[in-house]
Amino acid sequence: MEEHRMVIGLPQGLLYYRYGALWQTFFNELGIETVLSGPTDRRIMDAGAALSIDEACLSLKIFLGHVAALAGRCDYVLVPRVSSFGRHRNMCTRFEALPDLTGNVFRGKGVKVLSYEVDVLSRKGEEAAFLSMAGGLGRSLREVHRAYRQAKKEDQARRKAAVRAEEQLYKSEGIKVLIAAHSYVVEDPYIGRAVTGYLKKSGVIPIRADVVDRDEALKWSQDISLTCKWEMSREIVGSVAMHEHKVDGIILLSAFPCGPDAMVNELISRRVRDVPMLNLVLDSQSGTAGVETRLESFVDIIRFKEGKL
Repeated sequence: MEEHRMVIGLPQGLLYYRYGALWQTFFNELGIETVLSGPTDRRIMDAGAALSIDEACLSLKIFLGHVAALAGRCDYVLVPRVSSFGRHRNMCTRFEALPDLTGNVFRGKGVKVLSYEVDVLSRKGEEAAFLSMAGGLGRSLREVHRAYRQAKKEDQARRKAAVRAEEQLYKSEGIKVLIAAHSYVVEDPYIGRAVTGYLKKSGVIPIRADVVDRDEALKWSQDISLTCKWEMSREIVGSVAMHEHKVDGIILLSAFPCGPDAMVNELISRRVRDVPMLNLVLDSQSGTAGVETRLESFVDIIRFKEGKL
């Protein structure tokens, strides 16, 4: 009788867009199969909304829809708890509570949650977290150490390549618009890519603020705010500070009703001057026509400002 091979499900929402390469490489190096939930579509979004309270942000609703899409397809669904990377380097509370929330929402629905915890303030680093998680899956410390090192190497190589490619866009000819958004918003096929896709069709070059040298962006973020404490928001704020003079416009793109974005986007709009800016909030009721109308008007403003309209 053939031995069952463990399968880990990876929901393609929230932190998948930050750690997807790390997770997939890590489990593959351990000989553990991974399965993806699939790209976001209306069905996934509606399923997640049905599982959520009304006040949950759109990105969390989408994430729960992706977890639901993995039910019955894997042994465990990976849902990490990522709390902090150090002093004044916190994550949004949704990422601290995500394993508990997911476990409760899917209790009795055939979904087993696999998790690890990163909380540098409590001396819980990433590598130790991976060691603890994989040890519970019956892998030796030696195997896990090797798999983590290889996964980290692959993750860093992909990230550096992505940053180099994005930096080249600032040197391109044409109208350039910086998209200040979390990766799980701007990269989501159903909500974020509709925005970048429209801009490209309009002859505009969209550039992602989240694809940046993270350490450098954290330093630059202090030019705009010394007190912003959310790690990913600080990276975006720093990227805006680094690149505001290299672009023709900035779009503050967020998912309703993101609390950190509501404050951080207001901060950016008050501190960044002389650059046309659009605050675009996406929700599950938004139709593409309304979004496209606002984008069209914004692009016209940029062209008028530059004497090209």
